[in-house]
Amino acid sequence: MLRAGARVGRGLRWGVFGLAAVLPLTAIATNADARGRHTRNRTTASSPAYQPSYSSIVVDANTGKTMEQTNADSPRHPASLTKIMTLYLLFERLESGKIKLTTEMPVSAHASEQAPSKLGLKPGETIKVETAIRAIVTKSANDVAVIVSEALGGDEASFAKMMTAKARALGMKGTTYYNASGLPNDQQYTTARDQAILGRAVHDRFPDYYRYFATRTFDFRGKSMRNHNHLLGAVTGVDGIKTGYIHDSGFNIVTSVTRGTRHIVAVVFGGTTANARDTRVRGLIESHVNVASTKQTSPPIVEGWDTAEANAKEAPKEAAEDAPRKNIKESVKEAVKEIAKEVREPVAAAAPLAAVASKVAETPAPGSTDPIKPNAVKTFTVRAGKVQTASLSPQPPDSRKLAPAPTANAASVTTVATIKSDTPQMPPLGAKPGVLGVLTTKVASAGETVPVPATASEPAVKSVEKPTEKPRAGGWIIQVGAFPDEKEAKSRLDAAQTKAKGQLGQAEAFTEKTTKGDKPLFRARFAGLEKDQAEVACKQLKRSEIPCMVLKN
Repeated sequence: MLRAGARVGRGLRWGVFGLAAVLPLTAIATNADARGRHTRNRTTASSPAYQPSYSSIVVDANTGKTMEQTNADSPRHPASLTKIMTLYLLFERLESGKIKLTTEMPVSAHASEQAPSKLGLKPGETIKVETAIRAIVTKSANDVAVIVSEALGGDEASFAKMMTAKARALGMKGTTYYNASGLPNDQQYTTARDQAILGRAVHDRFPDYYRYFATRTFDFRGKSMRNHNHLLGAVTGVDGIKTGYIHDSGFNIVTSVTRGTRHIVAVVFGGTTANARDTRVRGLIESHVNVASTKQTSPPIVEGWDTAEANAKEAPKEAAEDAPRKNIKESVKEAVKEIAKEVREPVAAAAPLAAVASKVAETPAPGSTDPIKPNAVKTFTVRAGKVQTASLSPQPPDSRKLAPAPTANAASVTTVATIKSDTPQMPPLGAKPGVLGVLTTKVASAGETVPVPATASEPAVKSVEKPTEKPRAGGWIIQVGAFPDEKEAKSRLDAAQTKAKGQLGQAEAFTEKTTKGDKPLFRARFAGLEKDQAEVACKQLKRSEIPCMVLKN
């Protein structure tokens, strides 16, 4: 009896100890699950009852056409596919030169508290931008995604708004972001079609940074981590880009495949397991890549300027320089209206160049012998095709025959001189009262000054500086940078024209002066391009590491 009692007592003690050990473990598991996943209608990913909603799409990246789709516009939680947009904004900041691959980003307490997967960084530590990129691409580190969001947006919530604004600018109509990592959030949605758009956009816009999506392993503090995208190296032509998983959306993937000159982007949502997802996307790839187009006929995906302009108020101040400018035609019209208020009679019927406005000199009444007083001419310069111009030269003698006006080609700028004189001018011999003789002007090329010879009634004017060039109206513009020194702007124009000679050989290169605060800036731009020509040229420049943007003229 004693032995039996002892055995029972020992059993009770072990039972109490076992229960004490199990309860904390159960609490830890429950807390971790609550932080990382939704708890309603809980089924495990390995359970036969687990059937997340499926959707998919295959897009021919050369033509932009959809090759196959299933529920492509149905809302899905993006999970870690969210990090593609996080990296898109990081690549954008790198391209602008605002940060570098070696820039150190601080780790906050908020970032360190993120649920796995993560690197486990501590508050107060820092991580380099390039290391962060590799950690996000391979490990899909949630703490690192938040570090990036805080470095670029100040805080994660503000960065999420920037992500959503960028999604709208890219045409991702069904996507809204609330965090930078993709951890569960009931309001964070996307679609398979939107993720295909984003996959193509990051591939086209950032070819140099896109290569990070092909990283297979990542070494950090003595540990080697394999990329979650197991199709890399296993399926011919796969060059990225990202996988994801949360319970409510299943196992997801955006993948890009290039074989020869064929290029497709395939997206799958709702895999029950990683293997099931990979098997499905393999089938989509093999069914479509060999029948995809071999020629690129679709322009690269660019941000919609109307959307970008609407979101410009929320963008950082340094991005304001890249906002679309007012249409040049409207600027000229406004200038003409302003000058017209000061003239006595309309000028348009008297001048062959309707775009050039000047103040009309007052003339005496017909038959009057009063001298004609010259007035300062208010002028501005426009680009033109072939136009008839005048040249500044002495008036002809008694012949009273006017010199033929030279023809200006499209690469020239007409310059009108302003002449002031205290000496009264008399009309030429035989001229009708109140009619001025026609003076011809010399056509000045870029950087030249026009000498103005003296006449009997006019003092000599040494030279007239050529006004700042303006692009001709119509078409599209490419901006390749804004610099504090005009020489730097011109140097960038030369470099850009060399890198994209085929597209920019006939474009008009010019600099445009503006101010940022109290400092001058010179924009380097190309004008006179068609939309598709501008987009192809900009893509070529970005591949040559020359940042650019396409603007509607």
